[in-house]
Amino acid sequence: MRNTLKATTIENKLPLLAVENGCIVSKDADLTVAFEVTLPELYTVTSQEYETVHGCWCKAVKVLPDYSIVHKQDWFIRETYKPELQKDGMTFLSRSFERHFNERPFLKHSCYLFLTKTTKERNRQQSNYSTLCRGHIIPKELNRETASRFLESVEQFERIMNDSGFVRLRKLSDNEIVGTRRKAGLIERYLSLMPEDNASLQDIDLDPAEMKIGDNRLCLFTLSDVNDLPAKVHTDTRYERLSTDRSDCRLSFASPVGLLLPCNHIYNQYVLIDNSDDNLQRFEKTARNMQSLSRYSRSNAINKEWIDMYLNEAHSQGLISVRAHYNVIAWSDDTEELKHAKNDIGSQLASMECMPRHNTVDCPTLYWAGIFIEPAVCLFTEETNYRSSLSPFGIKMVDRLTGKPLHIDISDLPMKKGVTTNRNKFVLGPSGSGKSFFMNHVVRQYYEQGTHVVLIDTGHSYAGLCAMIHRKTHGQDGIYYTYTEEHPISFNPFYTDDYVRCC
Repeated sequence: MRNTLKATTIENKLPLLAVENGCIVSKDADLTVAFEVTLPELYTVTSQEYETVHGCWCKAVKVLPDYSIVHKQDWFIRETYKPELQKDGMTFLSRSFERHFNERPFLKHSCYLFLTKTTKERNRQQSNYSTLCRGHIIPKELNRETASRFLESVEQFERIMNDSGFVRLRKLSDNEIVGTRRKAGLIERYLSLMPEDNASLQDIDLDPAEMKIGDNRLCLFTLSDVNDLPAKVHTDTRYERLSTDRSDCRLSFASPVGLLLPCNHIYNQYVLIDNSDDNLQRFEKTARNMQSLSRYSRSNAINKEWIDMYLNEAHSQGLISVRAHYNVIAWSDDTEELKHAKNDIGSQLASMECMPRHNTVDCPTLYWAGIFIEPAVCLFTEETNYRSSLSPFGIKMVDRLTGKPLHIDISDLPMKKGVTTNRNKFVLGPSGSGKSFFMNHVVRQYYEQGTHVVLIDTGHSYAGLCAMIHRKTHGQDGIYYTYTEEHPISFNPFYTDDYVRCC
């Protein structure tokens, strides 16, 4: 008896047909437009601003036609910091700073948004959905006019989000989606679950009990049942670790499965838009059924009351009825590390008051689905990593969450953004908290970038820094003056034509 290898090619299984003009076309004639999303930085958004972002998502979702799908996909890949040691003119302290953070682990966050136009029968697809049962292979609803209207609504969606001032959308090009000879595209990255620089296609084992991609084993947690969700959701929540009795540090409601989850994972968020009027009529019919059965069970009467409350709120506030699904895909090539990841995901979902549901049945199905409102939008992650400033002038600081070094401009950039109108700074902290250490760090980097620095030092905290600069410049800089009540001094902090600075 001859053995047959149960293997196939990715081309046969991949649900995508082509990528043209920035649009992804599936084998079922679904049309998808992909965007790269730039979110606000971590710990920088207030509760009112989270409400504003939430409102913008809701407005944007409402402009899409019926039977559309909003798919937000957040990638969190563990990487290590690579120091910049090859720069010209680096001082000993700058080089030591970079070496100190060599291979510091951190989560790199990338966010993508996929807007898909599907059809009514595809949106309610069941197991009997097959081309053998239909008279047309291409859905009747799909035509040039439908596609044109969808693309117009996508442009409106993009404009609404970009005008918010908090979220930026950038449409991905064909090369960014499918890749080039030198750089992997988004599809190739998803099929390999590897960083952008190391993406290469690997064997995929679609075993529901333990799906594998190369050496990586996958686990998947889902939120797709109303009973698994908390009784009440919010746009944001208080982060107790950095909050005090006088100040609140706010994070999005879904932040525990975002940057606060320290493992390789992808957080998928789906919002499926049906015909809202049809859904509300279906709820009306269910409410009447509950009313007729209420005499037999008190739970039917309670359910009828809840449905009435939902319908009253939907009609009075003009809300649309949508369906939603959320899942977290984590992976690791180490069995023990994957076990810790499962525990972390379960505890983070429990901290959101959600019921953790480890999916061991249809993990491959949900993985393939990942290729590409109101309370539903509350479970969107709304923050990303701190970003380095584009300004060439700045200082090196570290990410508060992971300790990754960043280049931050705290002088010119805040003025350009209108955050402040001057460059004054005030460092406040109790004794021994590191005020002088921080200012030595700031002064040294400012000096290395050609800044004219004048310090009044009452505790000799900067004598060591001045001495180091004095030796390095052979007495040209780092001049440290001391004085007593018997021998006072006065000085001019500004440059003069005769270069007289002190007398």
